[in-house]
Amino acid sequence: MAEVFFWGAVLLLAHTYFLYPLSLFLLEGAAQVLKNARAVRRAETVKQGSGGQRALPSVSLVVAAYNEVSCIQQKLENSLALAYPAERFDVLIGSDGSSDGTDDIVRGCSDARVRLSPAPRAGKTTVLNRCIPMAQGDIVVLSDANTMIEPEAIERLVRHFEDPEVGAVCGKLRLYNPTKQDYEESAYWSYESLIKMYEGRRGAVVGANGGLYAIRRSLFTQLPPSTIVDDFVIPLRILEQGYKVVYEEHAVAHEETTEDYGKEFGRRARIAAGNFQSIRMVPGLLLPTAGFPAFAFWSHKLLRWCAPALMGLALVANLFLLDRHFYQFTLFSQALFYALAYLGKTGVLKRGTAKKAASVAYYFVTMNLAIVVGFWRFLRNSQRAAWDRTARA
Repeated sequence: MAEVFFWGAVLLLAHTYFLYPLSLFLLEGAAQVLKNARAVRRAETVKQGSGGQRALPSVSLVVAAYNEVSCIQQKLENSLALAYPAERFDVLIGSDGSSDGTDDIVRGCSDARVRLSPAPRAGKTTVLNRCIPMAQGDIVVLSDANTMIEPEAIERLVRHFEDPEVGAVCGKLRLYNPTKQDYEESAYWSYESLIKMYEGRRGAVVGANGGLYAIRRSLFTQLPPSTIVDDFVIPLRILEQGYKVVYEEHAVAHEETTEDYGKEFGRRARIAAGNFQSIRMVPGLLLPTAGFPAFAFWSHKLLRWCAPALMGLALVANLFLLDRHFYQFTLFSQALFYALAYLGKTGVLKRGTAKKAASVAYYFVTMNLAIVVGFWRFLRNSQRAAWDRTARA
C-alpha cells in the first residue's frame, strides 16, 4: 500500500509539472502536421493572418486602483500613449476608496478619454462589477495600476476578437526586478508563460495575467463580492460558456516584482485561497463533458493545488519502503532537495549553478507552503477579498 501511495503521488506530481506541458507540446506538433497535410492536399501555401483588415472594435481600459499615488500618473501617461485609435479608446479608473490623492490625479487629467469611478472601499471585485458594465467599449482590457503596457499591445489583443469564438485574450506579463537580474520567480514565471502559450493554441488558457487581458464586455457576468482572484475566475467563466480563451505572446506588459519576501508570500497565500474558492464558481469545468478545457483545468490547476499534499504523501510513504535500495535513494533525493531549498533560504551560496538551483528549490517549496496557508485560510473563510497593494522599489 505504501508503494501505491508513493507512486500515485509521484506520477500525479510528474503529470502536473512535466507530463501535462509535454502533452501540450505534442498536441501542438500534431496540429501543425495536420495543418500542413491539409495544405498539401489542397495545393495551397499555409497562410498567416486573415488576409484582410477589419475595423478595430471600441476598447475600454479598466483599471482598479487603491492608493496608487506613486504610479497612477505614469499609468495614465502610459495608457494614453498606446497605439490605438483615440476615437475608439477610453480609460476608466475605478477607485476603491483611495485616500492618498489617487483620485485627484485622475480628475486632474485633461484628456477627455479618461474617466474616474470612485466609491467607498469594498474590494477589487466590486470595482470590476461596477466598472465593466459601464465601460463604453465592446472590448474591455483589464490591467493593474502598476503595470505598464507596450504601445502595440492593445491592438494585438483585440485582433483575436475577429474570431467570434474567442471570448478572452491573455497578454504576456514580464516581471522585472530593479536590483536583481535573476530572481527566483523568473524561471517559474517563464515556465508558466510557456504553458499559457500552448494552452492558448488550444483555446483554453486557464486563467489570465491580471496585469493585461481582454474580454468581450457582453460575456462578463457579475462576480460574488467575496471573489479573491478575479483575473482567474473571469476567463474561466468565459471558457465555461464555451468560448475560447487564447494567449497573445506579443501583447506585452511590464510589472515590477517586490523585494519584500514576507509580503510576496502573503500575496501567494491570498491567491491560493482564491484559487480554492474559485472551484465552486466554475463547476462546468470539473466535468469531462467540457473536453480539453476540463483536462487543462485539472492538469494545470487542480493537481498543482494538491502538490503540497502529494509531496507530503510521497515523503511519508517513502519512509515505509526503506528495505530496498531504490527507495533509500528516493528518500535521499527528497532530503537533498529540501536541504537545497534551505540553503536557498539562508543565502549562503553566493554564485554559480548551485546558487541558482538552491534559489529555484526555495521558491518551489515556499510556493507550495503558500498553497497550504491559502487552503487553511479558505477553510476558515478568513481571506478577505479587498487587496492591499504590494510595495515596490
